[in-house]
Amino acid sequence: MSDCLFCRIVAGEIPSKKVHEDDEVVAFHDVNPQAPVHVLVIPRRHVASLSEATSEDGELLGKLLLTVRRLAKDLEIGEGYRVVTNCGASAGQSVFHIHFHLLGGRPMGWPPG
Repeated sequence: MSDCLFCRIVAGEIPSKKVHEDDEVVAFHDVNPQAPVHVLVIPRRHVASLSEATSEDGELLGKLLLTVRRLAKDLEIGEGYRVVTNCGASAGQSVFHIHFHLLGGRPMGWPPG
């Protein structure tokens, strides 16, 4: 999708500070970090949100979450981190390409938001 910010990052049209890249998943630092470590983990293939995912996306979703787990370890936040995905504008989703926020490096309060 040519108008999708994350599709353009995947295509290399918009620069990003990548921390992971493979055939299905790309991860990069958020440009507006909310924690000392704030990485976005996205699929190369466009899926608008978790609400739009189908059973055919199950393997991809698993790969995204396993990538989050590996990055938490690699980025040395494996002892405590938060994973967030927003579904829909009313939940704060501003880029409609599924993505997981990996946040860590500081204590996280509860409840969030």
